[in-house]
Amino acid sequence: MPSSERFVALTLAWAVAGAALAQETPPARAPAHKTSLESAPARKTSLDQAPAHKTSLESAPAHWLERMNQALTTRNYDGTFSHWHGGHVEMLRIIHRVQDGTVSERLASLDGSGREFIRAGASLTCYLPDKRTVLVEQRPPEESLVGFPAVNDQSASFYDIREGTRTRLNRRDTHVITVSPKDEYRYGYRLWIDDSTAMPLKTQLCDRRGHVIEQIVFASLTLPAHIPDSAFKPEVSTAGFQWLRNESAPPAPTAATLAWNAMRLPPGFRMTARSAQTLPGSADPVDHLVFTDGLASVSVFVEAQRREHADQPAVSESAAVGSSSAFSTVIDGHKITAVGEVPPDTVRFIASQLKAEELPAVSSRRH
Repeated sequence: MPSSERFVALTLAWAVAGAALAQETPPARAPAHKTSLESAPARKTSLDQAPAHKTSLESAPAHWLERMNQALTTRNYDGTFSHWHGGHVEMLRIIHRVQDGTVSERLASLDGSGREFIRAGASLTCYLPDKRTVLVEQRPPEESLVGFPAVNDQSASFYDIREGTRTRLNRRDTHVITVSPKDEYRYGYRLWIDDSTAMPLKTQLCDRRGHVIEQIVFASLTLPAHIPDSAFKPEVSTAGFQWLRNESAPPAPTAATLAWNAMRLPPGFRMTARSAQTLPGSADPVDHLVFTDGLASVSVFVEAQRREHADQPAVSESAAVGSSSAFSTVIDGHKITAVGEVPPDTVRFIASQLKAEELPAVSSRRH
């Protein structure tokens, strides 16, 4: 696979891994069979007993989004769900545990590719049996596979957040929350949040017109008090697999470096993170920039072109997997790849606006 194709494929793989649950989601029918939530009576939980607290937005819909985010990141749960996107349906299982301040997660495909994603604290390991590859990456400990960004004052001005008519799903009372974008640069959401546990029983990712792009419906969901370590062991055999690791620190700069910034951004977006890292399978470090409106986010990777490709004509590339969009282009001898759970025009806009400013070299002092 050419380096440019591999680069786009790898960045898309990470985006899809993070999108695979409620964070960026997909239409399938609600399961007709009984689930563990259906057969078990509703019981009081710590979320039920906690007094309702106000959000920064002082609105009931935003309050339910905040409760859902809290439940997804702080509770133990084990669930099976159907994931619909692009006309395809896949069954997956998510296991989430918080123990002694450390978060462990396992997201596994029950059919199709057989892929598994296992997170232990800051370490994320992706088992890709269809590629006979294992990818290992370090991520911030607070980045959950199933986290949903809390709505804040920054993002609220670009979305219309409302609560619809309450309904029952899987014999559970739910609050239906809609998060509608006010322009074409972001997606919206519809969420069915369980009244008792604040867990999302069904989530949809929608475009500006309300058309469903992806959907997730839980077939079973339990909240066990204890989950054993064995639940976070991969089932796939990795014999003969290639291991790619993104754990080495980039070399210290010895010459002038470039600071990449976007000259213009879609309304509401701003850069919130900048780092250097080595992507799996690549020996050279890349710049990683993160742009967000407080709800949607776009990652941009900047990779210096190799000499053997310097004379080749610059060709822009686009790709899309479900809700994830990627756009790659060449600017000033650097490969720019933008990836995010946003419309294709958004990643194209941000990637095309990147420019570099040369900074003075960092020199060591002599004593």
